[in-house]
Amino acid sequence: MTTPDSGTGSADRRSRGGVQSIERAFGLLETLAAHGGMMGLSQLAAASGLPLPTIHRLVRTLVDLGYLRQEPSRQYVLGPKLIPLGESSSRLLSVWARPHLVRLVDELGESANLAMLDGDQIVYVAQVPSRHSMRMFTEVGRRVLPHCTAVGKAIMAGMPGAEVRQILGRTGMPRQTDNTVTDPEVFAAQLEQVAEQGYAVDDGEQEVGVRCVAVAVPDAPSRLALSVSGPAARMTEQVVGKAVPLLQEAARALSHDLS
Repeated sequence: MTTPDSGTGSADRRSRGGVQSIERAFGLLETLAAHGGMMGLSQLAAASGLPLPTIHRLVRTLVDLGYLRQEPSRQYVLGPKLIPLGESSSRLLSVWARPHLVRLVDELGESANLAMLDGDQIVYVAQVPSRHSMRMFTEVGRRVLPHCTAVGKAIMAGMPGAEVRQILGRTGMPRQTDNTVTDPEVFAAQLEQVAEQGYAVDDGEQEVGVRCVAVAVPDAPSRLALSVSGPAARMTEQVVGKAVPLLQEAARALSHDLS
């Protein structure tokens, strides 16, 4: 088995002037985040491929700095020092996304949004509102459940089924409107369709009279989606059909900006 110490990968990183201990430390933080934010040393070692003594040394340093915290169970969780970094990163996401959202509004005339999966919830991190007097306005920072939103469906369609079921089990899939899907099997079938067609639609499932179309941002550092939303009377099938390729183009461009 190739470890992070072996093969050409390490040589390539060294040739780029990378500092191995920093790469490893950030790798551990990313591993923890990808596994729900809590892991033991042996789990970290198995997931990272690093030897236990190396893991222990890196973890102790991260604990001392406040980026990790050890629980009474002896497992490690992401620490509070990461919170301001995450908040700053979210603000930067809004800055990077804004030009793409503006272009969507210019092309389609409806509100454009950037949303992120944060734990079991969708949080809106950026919006450019429509210029219509009657428009959809989603407050940046607003949190909603993923099962009743186009952005949530677009993101979850690219996730492992087991992880999706765990989220749905924790949230309970409450009904927001008469159109909300509350059956996990029906929702799973919807996600299969979303994955096949490359976009998701929320047709009054979060708010009555509102239609939203969304696509996931590919290869993003977080689980992100872009969407366009408006009154159902204006968000016709023709508008949705026009929006999909524009959203996909914007998602690819934002992904490139974030890489």
